[in-house]
Amino acid sequence: MQWTLEQLRQFAAAAEAGSFSAAARRLGRAQSAVSTSVGLLEADLGVELFDRARRNATLTPAGEVMLQEARELLRQAGALEQRALSFAGGREARLSIALDEALPYLVLDAMVKELAERCPALELTQLNGTATEVADYVEQGRASVAFHFDRGDPGPAYAHRYLGDVAQGIFVAPGHPLAALPEVGRNDLARHRQLLMQMDGVDQAVLSPTVWRADSSYNIAAMAANGVGWAILPLNIAEYEGYSNALVGVPCADLSLPMLSVRSLWLRGRSLSETELWIQRRMGELLRLGAP
Repeated sequence: MQWTLEQLRQFAAAAEAGSFSAAARRLGRAQSAVSTSVGLLEADLGVELFDRARRNATLTPAGEVMLQEARELLRQAGALEQRALSFAGGREARLSIALDEALPYLVLDAMVKELAERCPALELTQLNGTATEVADYVEQGRASVAFHFDRGDPGPAYAHRYLGDVAQGIFVAPGHPLAALPEVGRNDLARHRQLLMQMDGVDQAVLSPTVWRADSSYNIAAMAANGVGWAILPLNIAEYEGYSNALVGVPCADLSLPMLSVRSLWLRGRSLSETELWIQRRMGELLRLGAP
C-alpha cells in the first residue's frame, strides 16, 4: 500500500465537511484534487469509502470504520510532529524528578498539571520518598533534581536553592490528654510521647523523655491520629483529607516553631535544564501563593 498522510487528511476533511467541495475550501485546494486524492486512497486500500450514489459525501459502513483509523493515525502523526518540534527547540526528551512525600500536595498537583500543558512531549518520571531518600535518588542518578524540606546541610556534593516555606504545628488525636488543655507548655509536652522524624545526621528538638521515630511524615501523622503521641507536623500533612478530622492542633505559647524551608537539590557542577528551572520557579510561586 502506498497511501499517504495527506490522503488521510483529505479523506477525513471530506467526511467531516460533508462534501468534497467544502473539504477543498477548508484545505485550500481544488475540488478535483481532493476527489482524486480520495479516489487514489480508495484504490490503494481496495475499499470504497464514500457512497458515490448520493449527492453529499456520505460514508459507506467500511468508510465509517476507516475514518476512525485515519483520525487515530493523524493524531499520532501530529503528536510525533509536536514532539520533534519540542526536541528541536532544545527541550529534553525525558526528565526524572524526586519529590518529598511531605510537600504540599496542592502545590505539587498544580505544578504537574501546568508542566503537562507546558511540555506535552516530555516523558516525566516522579520518584517519591522521604527528604533523605529523594536526596539519595539524585546522588544515585535516578533523578536529576529533588524537591524536599530543608533538613540541614546536604553536603558538598550538592547544589541547592531555597524555594519557599511551609508552616508547621503541634498535633494530637482529639482524645489525647493534651487536646483537653486550653494551652500547652513544654512541661506538658514532656509528659507524653513525642513522635519524631528519623533523619541521620540531623539534630532535632527532643522535648520528651519518651520518643518514637519514623522516616515518613505520614507515618508520624498516622501514629498521632491513633493517639500514640504528639507530633510536630507540616500544616499540609495535618490538614490532609485522611487526617483533617483525626488530628487537632495544640497551642504552645512557649514553643516557637520555625517555618519549614523547601528547597531544590541537584549535583554540584551540573547545569539545570530550562524545564528544571521552570519547575523551580513555579514551585516557589505556588508555595508563596499557597497553591490554588
